[in-house]
Amino acid sequence: MATRRHTFRLYPNKTQQKKLLEARRLHCYLYNACIAERNYQYKVNKKSVTYLDQQNCLPEFKKCWVEYKELHSQSLQATVKRVDFAFNSFFLGIRKRPKFHPIRKYSGWTYPAKSGWKVNTNGKHGTLTLNDLGITLRMRGKAKTWGTPTTLTIVYRPHKRQWYGSITVNIADVTPKFGAESQLEYKSMVAYDLGCTTALTLYNGNEFEELENPRFTQKTEQKIKKQSQKLRRKRAPNRLKKIKASNRWRKNQKKVSQLQRKCANQRKDWQHKITSDIASRYDIGVTEKLNTKGMTRKAKTSKARKQKAGLNKSILSVGFGELNPMLTYKIEQKGGLMIILEPKKIKPSQRCPKCGHVHKEWANLSNRYQICHNCGFEIPRDKGSVMVMYNVANNQQQGLGTSLSKRGCLSSTSSSGKHTGSMKQLGQMKRQKPPLKEDVVLETPSSYEAG
Repeated sequence: MATRRHTFRLYPNKTQQKKLLEARRLHCYLYNACIAERNYQYKVNKKSVTYLDQQNCLPEFKKCWVEYKELHSQSLQATVKRVDFAFNSFFLGIRKRPKFHPIRKYSGWTYPAKSGWKVNTNGKHGTLTLNDLGITLRMRGKAKTWGTPTTLTIVYRPHKRQWYGSITVNIADVTPKFGAESQLEYKSMVAYDLGCTTALTLYNGNEFEELENPRFTQKTEQKIKKQSQKLRRKRAPNRLKKIKASNRWRKNQKKVSQLQRKCANQRKDWQHKITSDIASRYDIGVTEKLNTKGMTRKAKTSKARKQKAGLNKSILSVGFGELNPMLTYKIEQKGGLMIILEPKKIKPSQRCPKCGHVHKEWANLSNRYQICHNCGFEIPRDKGSVMVMYNVANNQQQGLGTSLSKRGCLSSTSSSGKHTGSMKQLGQMKRQKPPLKEDVVLETPSSYEAG
């Protein structure tokens, strides 16, 4: 089974919107209370609080705070789990220490199972029922593939004042057809390389194809800067000094958000169009594993910081971190295969596609045109890299062994990266019901001074 996520726009009336806003406020307070407890226990008792500790406190917590009795128990557990995700990511060095969320920045809540909600749709429009709130919402949207609904996340966008329902569904895997000799019928293969000037360079064994970088970030950068200058001249909010934001500041802040959102929507639309086109033409995709977070780090020296900032903008404008997963699931959805190569073992940008000789001087990004001094082969940098990847997947690259696993070849289903746990894994553990401990504190963050 494959999992897909589809987002629908929700249209609540005034009464329904009040209930949604109240539920969102309660989930936000629970999130902050869980953070407050973890900070307090570590500061005072030098004790680490786990997810199960806080989950087991929820029944007693709902007795003290009766307004939480109306909310679904599993949605409250998902909010507690969201805190656990944040702290685990902090301990692994993935993100910063979790902070209290103000209500204006809290997005929504999740139903991690089928209970508590019901959706009536076949993938196009329909209605959504939230049992704990007792409301049925109209929703609009169209899913490319529909299956069995599993989880639901209610999302609120304050700047747009719009509600969304993000539903994950399980769909049946598409199995590739088998030929007469019991071999998979993969008819076409493409290798692609991501870049800054040229967003994608593709090679299918016969010809190259280049897609230019649309540079959505650079096109709207000047407009955002101009609007941000106007924003800085207005009276900004300051909670410490108890200064409220002026109406003009709010209007300009909304305009800045609209420009940034438009840029993000343009980039996402472009990514979906090109990945859908590539997935419709090819059955196998070959690329290299990229560390986008490391590639977009700030420069260590002040001299190269400005130059590195421009490079980072070009990388983020293309969306390296989103293109690979997007193309992977679209190729797999049609029954194809995605091959991910380890660049440290293959070295596609330093290896000659013809003779396989490795040139360490080619590692410099300023070298855009490569000439092999061993065999005299000449080719642009991006085209040479993508040709090496294609040859490796076809077992035709000189200078490498014959085993794809030794070359650092990974399938698209290989697990990698850092994991912070999941709700499904915790659901398999038997829930404990010990009495509430005396030193357990579940209060709002205003009740103590966080360290």
